[in-house]
Amino acid sequence: MASYAKVYQQSLTDPEGFWLAAAEDIDWIRKPTTALDDSRAPLYRWFPDGELNTAYNALDRHVESGRGEQTALIYDSPVTGSKASYTYAELRDRVATFAGALASLGVGKGDRVIIYMPMVPEAIVAMLGCARIGAIHSVVFGGFAPKELAARVEDAQPKVIVAASCGIEPTRLVEYKPIIDEALTTTAHQPDRVVMLQREAARAEMTARDVDWQELVTDATPADPVPVAATDPLYILYTSGTTGKPKGVVRDTGGHAVALAWSMRNVYDVSPGDVWWTASDVGWVVGHSYIVYGPLLIGATTVLYEGKPVGTPDAGAFWRVIAEHGATALFTAPTALRAIKKMDPDAAELANYDLSAFRTLFMAGERLDPETYHWAHDKLGVPVIDHWWQTETGWPIAANPRGLETMPVKPGSATMPVPGYDVQILDQQGEQVPAGQEGAIAIKLPLPPGTLPTLWGDDDRYVESYLSRYDGYYLTGDSGYLDSDGYLFVMGRTDDVINVAGHRLSTGSIEAALATHPAVAECAVIGVYDALKGQVPRGFVVLKSGVDVEEGTLHDELVEAVRRDIGPVAAFRDVSVVDALPKTRSGKILRKTMRGIADGRDEPVPSTIEDVGVLDSLRSVLRDGR
Repeated sequence: MASYAKVYQQSLTDPEGFWLAAAEDIDWIRKPTTALDDSRAPLYRWFPDGELNTAYNALDRHVESGRGEQTALIYDSPVTGSKASYTYAELRDRVATFAGALASLGVGKGDRVIIYMPMVPEAIVAMLGCARIGAIHSVVFGGFAPKELAARVEDAQPKVIVAASCGIEPTRLVEYKPIIDEALTTTAHQPDRVVMLQREAARAEMTARDVDWQELVTDATPADPVPVAATDPLYILYTSGTTGKPKGVVRDTGGHAVALAWSMRNVYDVSPGDVWWTASDVGWVVGHSYIVYGPLLIGATTVLYEGKPVGTPDAGAFWRVIAEHGATALFTAPTALRAIKKMDPDAAELANYDLSAFRTLFMAGERLDPETYHWAHDKLGVPVIDHWWQTETGWPIAANPRGLETMPVKPGSATMPVPGYDVQILDQQGEQVPAGQEGAIAIKLPLPPGTLPTLWGDDDRYVESYLSRYDGYYLTGDSGYLDSDGYLFVMGRTDDVINVAGHRLSTGSIEAALATHPAVAECAVIGVYDALKGQVPRGFVVLKSGVDVEEGTLHDELVEAVRRDIGPVAAFRDVSVVDALPKTRSGKILRKTMRGIADGRDEPVPSTIEDVGVLDSLRSVLRDGR
């Protein structure tokens, strides 16, 4: 471990020298002379005197270096039966044209653009087109309901929305235009234009505000890259399922480019020309970092897959994509492997595909349980690498750094802290705990480049939400421990956020949806273990006195309420009617105790409980389903 240890130590003792050296892999319009600006600590900024353009670094520089004919993007869409590929030169030209189209609508440096699209090449073109002219994009996952979209419109105040007429899934079609129209009826802010990519599966009815994508780009003049400061925002990405005003994670331009380029080589061991597939969605941070920006910044080929590679009768969909496109590495969530294992426990489908180019399977987004790890490792015969990070950090906090030094795998561990992250385990008083003892996972400030410098328009909320619990530390919100070898084990959330198939959702937002039902007096939602998704939400509702409802009808209405306000991503199906919820004497619902019972742990009865009898009656519901 000498190589890793040396690099990690250097990143902590000499961050200035370490990150200025890493910045050499980026083409700068004005090269930075300073790595870290701590003049407004704890609001740190990276490469404060640097100037660059991310779209240029992702596309133009590869073309100018003679690699314009290399494939940059492979589009694979089994739901439409279509495939396409784009060279770096072709993708650059499409991005430049769309950037010019945005400019013709009055979009300029610093303006916000919301992108509400499925997994189509135009989504990547839109993201990079914004980056090319210095506009700030905010991608909203296409599965989110009007209420969630409206909250993001209200906060980001976009000049333009870029959307597609529909998204296509294996079992259904989702029309996006009605969702957008409904969302905009509730927002005070109104975008100037809505650019609509018409898809033949469901064409949108256009209004005076709407602009057809194809017509717009036909007459557009390609735009040159606009220089932006390294500290200028590249994008805003909202954490999912937050109640009230959403948290808009800001990603700066310079630190982001440096960190992602460094991570592709040193964490993932991916080189220019390698084919890399991230089985995620551009609406999530994984899609931002490792479908779009990371692989393109280093000159790799990235695969964009439209559809769900698992959850259909085809258990070999993953293997088909890897074999057909020669992918050397795959990044996905453990949920996907659990689904494949359920459909094809003996991995018989593997015999139908040539995976000789495949080197590594990377897993993140939720806990990789040892059973799934061993199954994947045994069946695939390649290293299965778990790692851990967050929307807020934008790239891995802990990993097995394949490009630096491959370390022994410990199932259940995300391996070691990545260079740049000073990870520590703290007790309630902020003191470090001994190896093997669980506590709050915190990262000593400053966070490395590429992590969030703040929340959109709200420095105070950033400090309050992440930096106030322990002085000088970023609080991850997760608990875990470091073992005697320095391996990090992430055990779960310390707050009421649940992780459904890699998607973090607030239980509070699901409770808010349940509370809209006229029969519901109060409710609680907890995350419970699920063999496929890792966690799923389970709801409990107390009905208003005198209400007479049919149980089956109520169940369906409550599930529909969550689907309406949160979207199908919540995977909400399990809700029980109970007489009362266990509470403290001050009225706080004992969710932690409920989770413990649901997980089968013998939780001690809290001394603050108001009514022990309520807890006893709930125990039978949680454990026995009665």
